Amino acid sequence: MSCIFCKIVSGEIPSYKVYEDEYTLAFLDIAPVNYGHTLVIPKKHYENLEIISDKELCRVIMAVKKVGQAIIVGLDVAGYNVTANNNPIAGQIVLHIHFHVIPRKKGDGLHLWPQGKYRDGEAEETAKKIITAKRDSVHGKSKI
Repeated sequence: MSCIFCKIVSGEIPSYKVYEDEYTLAFLDIAPVNYGHTLVIPKKHYENLEIISDKELCRVIMAVKKVGQAIIVGLDVAGYNVTANNNPIAGQIVLHIHFHVIPRKKGDGLHLWPQGKYRDGEAEETAKKIITAKRDSVHGKSKI
């Protein structure tokens, strides 16, 4: 087992656990972008969103919600961001699906990404590509 998160689940590597149930584990990120930055993972190894089952994903998202609620109350913050870097091209470093729950306070200076704008017609074209890919997946023509 070479996955660092699997080693955390097994207890081989210590962590600061903040939530655990039968299927999920949440622990503080060792390189937090903000105070209380927490990672929520399924205990079972899945590399990315494409391979995790819907049932397992629902369990993880429910844990994300519980952790987020605890962060708001426990750390006295106004809200939090939930992000997942899916696949290395998107910044996923540990290939074990995980969600970042990042506490936010007014004026914390954290900017997760710059905002852009679509050029004329680009949004419509992009939406059509996504809709077509999803529709084709229903008819077995796509790898979705």
